Amino acid sequence: VAFFSTGDELTPLGENLGFGQIYDSNRYQLAGLLSHPNYLVTDLGIIKDDQAVLEKTLTNAAKQYDLLISTGGASVGDADFVKQSLDHCGEVNFWKIAIKPGKPLAFGKIGGCWFFGLPGNPVAVWVTFEKFVKPALQKLAGSTVSQALQLSAQCKNRLRKQAGRQEYQRGILSQTDQGELVVQTAGGQDSHQLSVASLANCFIVLPAESTGVDINDRVVVELFGN
Repeated sequence: VAFFSTGDELTPLGENLGFGQIYDSNRYQLAGLLSHPNYLVTDLGIIKDDQAVLEKTLTNAAKQYDLLISTGGASVGDADFVKQSLDHCGEVNFWKIAIKPGKPLAFGKIGGCWFFGLPGNPVAVWVTFEKFVKPALQKLAGSTVSQALQLSAQCKNRLRKQAGRQEYQRGILSQTDQGELVVQTAGGQDSHQLSVASLANCFIVLPAESTGVDINDRVVVELFGN
């Protein structure tokens, strides 16, 4: 497995930030998520927003690895070249999915190499890895594909949501003295807020048709690390 980030704005940890730059947290996050005895993992670094360079990277890496993962560049911005590059040097099986966070996910194949183009925001990277990349890796490695344990809990916050996409909000699940499972939001739900996600121990799963949750409504939760 190899992975890389895309974006002219990215700077490795430990270096000084210039104007308009941000730290490349996604590669460090993926290194942790891919830490498993079944996987041999290579970090290919940061690839600039240049379609020719990206296509060369994909073509060369596809000859060496079973699966490639990129972060960023999968949406529709002027410098988002992942989907177009995959069209040119391989095949796109699907692009964009009705979940939040993580809508601009690209999936396809370059020769014999599978490819996941994950979004750029770190929480979206984490969610799409857990829901798509992790089960794919388990299947490719010949192990059992784990199913997320879902529980019902009483929600102690009002949650906002628009209908249309299934949402994986980050929550904190606990148990009352009476044995009742309750969940509260971990904080802000924007997909760049990785610090909030680090406080959570579960996803609050809100179906696509949901338009929000009132206090004391029951919700479905998925514990992390099951």
